[in-house]
Amino acid sequence: MQRPAEHQTATPATAPNSWPSLQYGQADWDRPDPAASRRQRAANRGTFHYAVVPHIAALEPPVSGEVLSDADDALTRMQAFDRDSLGWGVPFSSVLLRSESAASSQIEHLTANARRIALAALGDSSRPNATMIARNTAALRAAVDLADRISATTILAMHERLDGGDDPDNAGRFRREWVWIGGQSPVTAAHVGVHPDAIQSDIADLVGFIRRDDIQPLVQAAIAHAQFETIHPFTDGNGRTGRALVSAILRRRAVTTHMSVPISSGLLVDTEEYFAALTAYRLGDLAPIVERFAYAARRAVDNAVLLRDEVQAVRDSVLATAQRRTANLLTLAELCASEPAFTAQMVTDRGVSTSSAYRILDRLVEAGIIRPEKPIRGSTVWTVPGLTEALDRFAARAGRRTLRKGDAREQH
Repeated sequence: MQRPAEHQTATPATAPNSWPSLQYGQADWDRPDPAASRRQRAANRGTFHYAVVPHIAALEPPVSGEVLSDADDALTRMQAFDRDSLGWGVPFSSVLLRSESAASSQIEHLTANARRIALAALGDSSRPNATMIARNTAALRAAVDLADRISATTILAMHERLDGGDDPDNAGRFRREWVWIGGQSPVTAAHVGVHPDAIQSDIADLVGFIRRDDIQPLVQAAIAHAQFETIHPFTDGNGRTGRALVSAILRRRAVTTHMSVPISSGLLVDTEEYFAALTAYRLGDLAPIVERFAYAARRAVDNAVLLRDEVQAVRDSVLATAQRRTANLLTLAELCASEPAFTAQMVTDRGVSTSSAYRILDRLVEAGIIRPEKPIRGSTVWTVPGLTEALDRFAARAGRRTLRKGDAREQH
């Protein structure tokens, strides 16, 4: 790694109504791609500017009354969604984690259908994108589980879950090299992350900001996410880890105590606006990223309510296969409404005997509620078409600017 010039010191906020913009350091780059043309090699050699982030742990975010009101409205919607979920009677939390994982991955142009992602979570490695998205779900679970003790260590744990299978040498470790967004080198990049030597200090400062309880929670989550993306502490997976961090912050601040609102599905509606808001943040303007997150939260709640109704229908269809609702049937109904793919062991692990499990499973196959798949690692596997199709419709709605009446029942 080339040694850069000394960091330029980030200018602190000079007034209560200001937020410090990104500063820059300089370094030289002379490692062009040998496969590039002579012109490309020349264009990608020279001096580049890298991010020097202002430390924000003790700063008061200058958010206007209008923007704060917008964030408060979105916060109220999320809290009501979380509170109401207790009476839904469906195991919805894991479904929402899968939805958030798929949407966050789609922002990075990683796509796969819900059936493939569910099979990948059980060990099917035939679809690389599905495997990466399944790992993102594991990272999200780690983020929520570790929400009450967010630290540099827990951020590394989230990343290790995300990137461990693809890049074990770098998974769960802060980078030791330059990373950039856009362009073929840091010279032509749109954004270059902070110097590797600054990452530990910058993340420690960010953690200090996240641990505060005197900032409106959605404002805090939006700013923390933008700061994380600006630092870009990992060689890969920064966006997905940064969006998982949002779920952790909202759980820590008790905005969501039972469910994780899939905010990435709301960001996915207009990724250009999302990326523009990140750029505005680096210029010292907080409003766009806060407004984008407020919009994304409201949109995610609306979409999740449609998904909830479809998940409830899956559960009801299982219960309708017998005249009597036995404990075993209820267990299978919960499983089919929460796991789009499952094994026989997942059924027996829930206390259903093997003989009872296969008797009910055979009935569900005959009713078309579940479908046998090829064995994975020697285990018999079933998928739940009603649930995978509902998740795919959720993803399709996330990519539209408006939710149309009847979207929840559309086939595609």
